[in-house]
Amino acid sequence: MTTFWLTNVRLEKGFRYDNEQVAGTDTEICHLKIEAGKITEISRVAPGHDEEQIDAKEQLLLPSLRDMHIHIDKTYYGGPWKACTPITNGIFTRLEEEKELLPKLLPTAQDRAEKMIEMYLENGHTHIRTHCNVDPVIGLKNLEATVNALSKYEDVLTYEIVAFPQHGLLKSDSVQLIRDAMKNGATLVGGVDPATVDRNIEKSLSTIFEIAVENNKGVDIHLHDPNTLGAFTFERMASYTKEAGLKGRATISHGIALGDLHGDALTEMAALLKEQEIDVTSTVPINRPTIPIPTLDKLGVPVSLGHDSITDHWSPFGTGNTIKKLSILAERFRMIDEYSLSRALKYGTGGVTPLNDQGERVWPKVGDDATMMLVNASCSAEAIARRATVESLYFNGKKVESKRVN
Repeated sequence: MTTFWLTNVRLEKGFRYDNEQVAGTDTEICHLKIEAGKITEISRVAPGHDEEQIDAKEQLLLPSLRDMHIHIDKTYYGGPWKACTPITNGIFTRLEEEKELLPKLLPTAQDRAEKMIEMYLENGHTHIRTHCNVDPVIGLKNLEATVNALSKYEDVLTYEIVAFPQHGLLKSDSVQLIRDAMKNGATLVGGVDPATVDRNIEKSLSTIFEIAVENNKGVDIHLHDPNTLGAFTFERMASYTKEAGLKGRATISHGIALGDLHGDALTEMAALLKEQEIDVTSTVPINRPTIPIPTLDKLGVPVSLGHDSITDHWSPFGTGNTIKKLSILAERFRMIDEYSLSRALKYGTGGVTPLNDQGERVWPKVGDDATMMLVNASCSAEAIARRATVESLYFNGKKVESKRVN
């Protein structure tokens, strides 16, 4: 079906005010014509009965979701339940555990990755950025499984694959493996804690950016180190980003130290990241100081969300449900009013919201890709606060259906 009408769609059309404060969100029922994957008409007049139609049943139309930090290559998801073992030596407990675990998981790695992709589609995602282990233990085998899994879904989502030296780029002598990964399906160069894991901030960062420049790719680096150590690493990463000419192509994953900075220190750091257009991805952790997401946003640093783990040896938690993650974010930062709740949506959609800050409809518009989801809510604010379920998903005009027979 290349041309059809999506009828009886609920669209946000503006904010409702009370004493100059946003008190609600007004919506209207519209009909969208979809042609060749694009929205070509938005009308309040129902189409003729002779045209192909899908009834949205007055469900709310929202932009589809993006998970910008997940590891689909190593998970217990889709298999038997298994909780985590106790941590006795910080991150290194897990790294030692992986030396035995990853080879055991490899025979089912692609199958479990596919199950996770299906789960993400069910939860309204049309883009995934996955980090994939590349290390001497597993070589490029997890990358192969990841590429094979994602390639089966190229007609319903887009994706990025980060070549991730989980055991340390330098510590595990994985430099050549990362270079090889960039020739075998990886689209971004990864890294992890140049100070704590690699024990050499300068050499670790210079190598990461060197590989990125060699392959004309961006970088996405896990940075967990807190306080001044983490902040110093951010500063050096910004410097390398500028030197490498990768402005707008660098991501800090987690950025734990941002939760430790306050006042002028936070403002100055945000200005440094903004200058190089470095974005940040967060899981909105509740077991440590959460990075100040609304403040970073106001200071011009883009923040996106990721789930990181979906029941694996790092964490037994994780749902893959970004609407729930957005709700946790809103609850964590007391975003309880209509306006604030509606603004929270952008952290899960790559910045896209139906209404702009002034309450004008900016999505969807004629000419936009018909990549979107229908949810059972009256407006964005309710969808986030009440954790609405995704009823259907469209990617470039195609309704997304399960590809798995089991």
